Amino acid sequence: MIDPTHKLPVTRQARLLQLSRSSVYYRAEPTAESDLTLMRRIDELHLEHPFAGSRMLRDMLRTEGHAIGRKHVTTLMRTMSIEALYRRPNTSKRHAAHRIYPYLLRGLAIERPNQVWAMDITYLPMKRGFVYLAVVLDWATRRVLSWRLSNSMTADFCVEALEEAIARYGCPEILNTDQGSQFNSSEFIDTLEVNKIAISMDGKGCWRDNVFVERLWKFKYEEVYLHAYDSVSDAKAGIARYVSFYNARRPHSSLDGRTPDHVYFTSLPLIAAA
Repeated sequence: MIDPTHKLPVTRQARLLQLSRSSVYYRAEPTAESDLTLMRRIDELHLEHPFAGSRMLRDMLRTEGHAIGRKHVTTLMRTMSIEALYRRPNTSKRHAAHRIYPYLLRGLAIERPNQVWAMDITYLPMKRGFVYLAVVLDWATRRVLSWRLSNSMTADFCVEALEEAIARYGCPEILNTDQGSQFNSSEFIDTLEVNKIAISMDGKGCWRDNVFVERLWKFKYEEVYLHAYDSVSDAKAGIARYVSFYNARRPHSSLDGRTPDHVYFTSLPLIAAA
């Protein structure tokens, strides 16, 4: 947008574009190696103890020899987009610009594929840096329908994952997400409304509402932590490899030892026949 070689001075270009001069000269610094190490450990502790907040995580890290304060833990948690999961009292008003949709799954018998999909985002550490993973999951069969990686927490990669799942498998009756800004964005909501998909959102901090996606993140022990990805392309290859294994070969006790692929694809003809 700003062209340093243009005959107009950079200050004049910034003024015409209504940009701050400081933003023109700003260059993002890579995340420090020490912070990447802490973020990886915080991610592991969060999976093991999802109820742990910044104070508890600070104390856990200190017992492991890390000199860290609560504010630093809070900053890293915010960067990773994680928070302690527990039911909170309703003591604050929600932002008026963000419509919060009701939770539609309470008491609902979810028994067939494409009845309910769930979607969520998680942090993935790499050897140098990190990325975010968005996943669309079929609730009844636990099958991963689509996924996308991104180096920022914008809405576009969530919309792309959703659109791919719809293009490949049709529309679900309901999509359940948390109240994250990505899922409240106009682009994401518009995609659901255009496809006439009912919108369900978790209660704030209620991990049980989207529990099957939360359980999926345990795959980090089976894939992500075992392979320190060198690049985003390595991460894509690793996630693709694991999703193929997870869907086609990994048996699930909740599915009577069957795989998500087996349950998903054998159920569809029966539904069509009915």
